[in-house]
Amino acid sequence: MTQQLASGVTLANGVNMPWLGLGVWKVTEGGEVERAVRTAIEAGYRSIDTAAAYGNEEGVGKAVRESGVPRGELFVTTKVWNADQGYDSALAAYESSLQKLGMDYVDLYLIHWPVKGKYKETWKALEKLYKDGRVRAIGVSNFHEHHLDDLLQDAEIKPMVNQVEYHPRLSQRSLLNYCRDRGIQLEAWSPLMQGKELLDHELMKELAAKHRKTPAQIILRWDVQNGVVTIPKSVTPERIRENADIFDFELSADDMRRIDELNENRRVGPDPDNFNF
Repeated sequence: MTQQLASGVTLANGVNMPWLGLGVWKVTEGGEVERAVRTAIEAGYRSIDTAAAYGNEEGVGKAVRESGVPRGELFVTTKVWNADQGYDSALAAYESSLQKLGMDYVDLYLIHWPVKGKYKETWKALEKLYKDGRVRAIGVSNFHEHHLDDLLQDAEIKPMVNQVEYHPRLSQRSLLNYCRDRGIQLEAWSPLMQGKELLDHELMKELAAKHRKTPAQIILRWDVQNGVVTIPKSVTPERIRENADIFDFELSADDMRRIDELNENRRVGPDPDNFNF
């Protein structure tokens, strides 16, 4: 499984990013996050996604160091929080994240939300970090097409990744195509929609029975077959292992179409055009 789990997509700058990683949003700093990350790495995960705002970078860094897996074989993502946006403050925020993680670099550094009037200056800071060889790839999170259009007008370097809420109830087809056309890799947060609704859906149960998989595995496989990197969050060891077991089967074109039809453009998280934090 490790071999398949380590398989990834090549970003626009040639860096390889695993198709599947562990998300640690709302995972408590200390023992809980350390256990989750350790379990994931033992299960073959090679990608861990955190953020300054999650308050658990120290635990992620500790688990990575204690995993026994060389740092160069892991892909670690963190993000600059809204309060730290701006040129100088974003550079300082990166140093702070590195210190907490106990690392010399991160593999992917993202702007967490498109803070109006701030994200362009923040992007200049990320471009500097990238040009200075301090980070292997840079990108954004929660950016709509118009945010990307605006950013690209002045950017020297295109974002390599856009991490957004993405699941069968919010399939963001237009954004997916937009990013694909521009060589920006889409990545899914909340791929399982943070709850039971999708996992209990009749279609997911039917496809799970057909493929001898779980509803969660069906959804995560749908992500990957759509060319979307996915980072399901879990702290339960069996679920962490189960979420990774999606590389030994394939959904048919008809399966994919039926899942696509569940789209309702419905969010469980904030709308990037209307957030106040």
